[in-house]
Amino acid sequence: MRAGHVFGLLAPMIAAAGLATAQPAEDPYIWLEDVSGAKAMAWVEAHNAATTKVLEADKRYPVLLAQTLEIAGSKDRIPAPEFLHGAIYNFWQDPEHLRGVWRRTTLTDYKNAAPNWTTVLDVDALGKAEGKSWVFKGANCLWPDERLCLISLSVGGEDAVEIREFDLDKGEFVAGGFHLPRGKHRVAWEDADHVLVASEFTPGDQTASGYPYIVKRLARGQDLSAAVEVYRGEKTDGGYGVSPAVVHDGENNSLALIVRPLDTFHSQTWVITSAGVKKLAIPGKAQIVALVDGRVIVNLNEAWRVGPDSFPAGALVSLDLAAVKAAPDHPAPRLVWAPTPRESGESVGSTKNNLVLTRLGNVRGQAFIYKPQGEGWAASKLGLPDNLTVGMGSTDARSDLAFLSTTGFLDPSALWLADTATGAVEKVKSLPPKFDVTGLVVEQFEATSSDGVKIPYFVAHRRDIPLDGSTPTLMTAYGGFQVSNTPYYSGTTGKLWLEQGGAYVLANIRGGGEFGPAWHEAGLGVKRQIIYDDFAAVAKDLFARKITSPRRLGIEGGSNGGLLMGVEFTQHPDLWRAVVIQVPLLDMIRISKIAAGASWQGEYGDVNADPAVMAFWLKTSPYQNLKEGVAYPKPFIFTTTKDDRVGPQHARKFAAKMEAMGLPFYYFENTEGGHGAGADLKQAARVTALTMTYLQEQLMD
Repeated sequence: MRAGHVFGLLAPMIAAAGLATAQPAEDPYIWLEDVSGAKAMAWVEAHNAATTKVLEADKRYPVLLAQTLEIAGSKDRIPAPEFLHGAIYNFWQDPEHLRGVWRRTTLTDYKNAAPNWTTVLDVDALGKAEGKSWVFKGANCLWPDERLCLISLSVGGEDAVEIREFDLDKGEFVAGGFHLPRGKHRVAWEDADHVLVASEFTPGDQTASGYPYIVKRLARGQDLSAAVEVYRGEKTDGGYGVSPAVVHDGENNSLALIVRPLDTFHSQTWVITSAGVKKLAIPGKAQIVALVDGRVIVNLNEAWRVGPDSFPAGALVSLDLAAVKAAPDHPAPRLVWAPTPRESGESVGSTKNNLVLTRLGNVRGQAFIYKPQGEGWAASKLGLPDNLTVGMGSTDARSDLAFLSTTGFLDPSALWLADTATGAVEKVKSLPPKFDVTGLVVEQFEATSSDGVKIPYFVAHRRDIPLDGSTPTLMTAYGGFQVSNTPYYSGTTGKLWLEQGGAYVLANIRGGGEFGPAWHEAGLGVKRQIIYDDFAAVAKDLFARKITSPRRLGIEGGSNGGLLMGVEFTQHPDLWRAVVIQVPLLDMIRISKIAAGASWQGEYGDVNADPAVMAFWLKTSPYQNLKEGVAYPKPFIFTTTKDDRVGPQHARKFAAKMEAMGLPFYYFENTEGGHGAGADLKQAARVTALTMTYLQEQLMD
């Protein structure tokens, strides 16, 4: 996820017995937690109107909106490819297809500058025909033919989806096919006539965070109420709910699994066998990520010792598939790859015969092929450009082809087709430049945090900026959930910010995954203050280098990054002139009572079970720590009504409390969009234009 632009998954707690009953009575804005209540929505509409009246009247706004729409709706964007059903599929949105079309072409034609696409599903047309605000949430297709797919559709972008079976050859939904009504479902094809479903089968079959904990087998033509139970977790489970999965390799080997999260990061993996469901004896912080050549690939987020063999956190290991099925309680792992202290694994993909791994070395991307060789693996590096972010695209289990991407702050995104059998790479698409990079440079520096640890960060700026603290600078970070933040090309950031003379900073603070599990774990629970210290340290390093100053520094972050912004806003109001707080967590005491907040206590700690966690958040939670008489900067607070993951309640209450204190702020709540900027391009462009108008007003005027 990209902090400030793409909003990712988030954080903690299950409310407490004694405290949870007292807290609401002390909270004068709890009525704003009624997401769609008339009183709350009237408040939203009034504050939206106040914000848009000011920002949309700014002479810059219509220009910024037009530029954003042009970039976001540009048809020369790279259509993200997916190997599927013997073709290349892509989901595409533009001004004529705001909700998008799912379409296909051949690999040969895809390589052309203007492929001939065939529309498979028109989401705009579907929504119009059915009178629903449908948002496409992906498809799960039956291996190996991949003709039948389970398509997820969301109303307005929320996480809850309706699932329908779709026939790719006929281009239509299957009459009488599999169909699940709206819910937070998890599904996996077991075979052509059976799917594994995790869902709320009867009212209350959910964890405290609103996710399923029961898996059943549903037969074709069978009513959901008649599905047969396969596995049951516990109602008290944390994380994102139990999920079935079936992984395949190019030789048509398969492994059916159930993953049961115990908290945000710890889980159990169960193997579905003819003799029932059996627990796989891998560490709690380990996940199966691929199947290649009959070898089960496991990503370790904690060290694992098996007999005389020891494997470090961050490593990839393989298990023999036949042994996993026969004796899941006695795995015999073999090392695939282990990181050095300045490395981390990012993404794993598998082709017909090989494994593909993208890695970070000092926050710079690389890609490697791992070929099964005897009982081990032969590694080779793919010849992609250095010093850029490398991303995993689609991999093809029918061949040894894989798509990978490269991107950088000043380097337009490019798509590469790799033949993992030969190691050959071919650039097949490149995004045309969206802004002028003349005179711009990217530098990597390090700041020293409060405990002496060096924190890397990137700065994109004009080569000739005066080192007098006068450069308007926008800084972002995420700092959580082991999510790495790396440089990426953004036409809107480049056009609307860098071209205007601004500098852009990406801070690789702890909590992320830039240097593996240890970098993340350094800021878990009550250790989290170090994450916030890291961010402030980068700001102070920018001041020391005279790149910018508090008068010209703005910060931006979303989701867990929105929590980061809230903490920095309350702890260091003197360091920033502008603060953009997007789809945020802000009330860390009542978080378990809001949307899916109870699923993230593995990241933030449990205020109800641990007095030390409660004490930490009482002094750190942004909502609780707004204070009278403090000269806070004027923030821009953004959320969406349809966000059923984090919820708009945090942002609403924070703004209401500021208002009661007589503090200035901008507030905007999109009524659609889920946990993101909008349900379509126009909505997202409006949010970007409002945000950039605010930033230019605060930092460039």
